[in-house]
Amino acid sequence: MKIPQIQIQTTKAALGLTIQQPNQQIQQPLADMQIQQPAAELSIHTTEGQLHIDSSQARRDLGMISSMEMTRNYAEKGKQAALAGVARRAREGEQLMSIEKGGNAIYSIIDARTGPQNKKMGIKFIPSGDSVKTTYTPATVDIQVQKNDPKIDVQINKPIHNYTPENVKIDLIQKPSIQIDWEV
Repeated sequence: MKIPQIQIQTTKAALGLTIQQPNQQIQQPLADMQIQQPAAELSIHTTEGQLHIDSSQARRDLGMISSMEMTRNYAEKGKQAALAGVARRAREGEQLMSIEKGGNAIYSIIDARTGPQNKKMGIKFIPSGDSVKTTYTPATVDIQVQKNDPKIDVQINKPIHNYTPENVKIDLIQKPSIQIDWEV
């Protein structure tokens, strides 16, 4: 007796994979930067020092005076001399008028005019030590500084990012199959 038989043959499917690796590129461009530093503003104001020297008294002590002042001095001396002369003559006239009272009026008048005159003795410094007057106004300096802040302009650039994802291609290299045989 024959027994029926079944024969089954299978062929597995074969797959082929083509894999493309992912690709990533990242670049970071430098930032665009502009910096400007404006110069500081400086202003300087000065007032000159002033020295005043008044030597008019020293010049007077040395006899160096202006013609106007000299004229004024001589006019004053002339006036004083004229007044002194008038007073002396009035005094002498009164002495001569009272000659009858006795005394030697003429002799005393002559003696007063020609008698010894007292002169001051000593050393005189010309010009005197404090005859030159000085005053000084010191100079002033005013310095103003206005600083200017730097001007900074920064433009940040975004990164450049290129990405190619992974690619998988699946191919069927071998088809699956089933083969069935039977015998009776």
